[in-house]
Amino acid sequence: MYYDQSVKRLTKETINKIKHLRRKGHSLSEISSQLNIPKTTILRHIKDVKILTKYVEQWLGKRGGSAKRKKIADEHAKIKAKQVIKSLSNKDKMLFLVALYWGEGTKKEFGLSNTDADLIKVFIKGLEEVFNISKNQLSISVRIYEDLDKEKCLKFWSGITGVPENKFINVNVLKGKKFGKLSYGMCRIRVKKGADLHKYIIALRNEVINLF
Repeated sequence: MYYDQSVKRLTKETINKIKHLRRKGHSLSEISSQLNIPKTTILRHIKDVKILTKYVEQWLGKRGGSAKRKKIADEHAKIKAKQVIKSLSNKDKMLFLVALYWGEGTKKEFGLSNTDADLIKVFIKGLEEVFNISKNQLSISVRIYEDLDKEKCLKFWSGITGVPENKFINVNVLKGKKFGKLSYGMCRIRVKKGADLHKYIIALRNEVINLF
């Protein structure tokens, strides 16, 4: 225990310890935790302490609190993800499409609906690359709410799907207000004459279930 409880003040040894830790780039929280001393007390003794040059970078990395830690964690996650997924084979993409359909697809035909633009984009790209499904084989419909800008929503989904707005088979405007929750409404993708592909996707899903 570095805190002199009898006189309610720090000993010289403890003060030197605080300054030593600070010079080595330890944060206020780290010193407080290590020595069991309130941060306000520590702060009085480190105001004029300079961190040694070789520890400055380490100290800067600790600044910013939770936001800084979140940013660092995000970067580590990205690096780890890139190490695991270096490339995707057609089989990988096929299984990913199966998973997307399983989670978001309609059950009686091959298609899905979602508000997530990236999900829609990946689904269409996968259909093109894995199953050679062209844009002409897709039926696109959009569902929006009355408080959303219809033209803006249609333009957005046209850009995401690569299908001209005048080729959309249906635009359903619903009563209610969703502005701020669903910025562009919902997009529905269906493969025309996709009965055989639908059966194949279901069979792939069932094989995955069996293997698990």
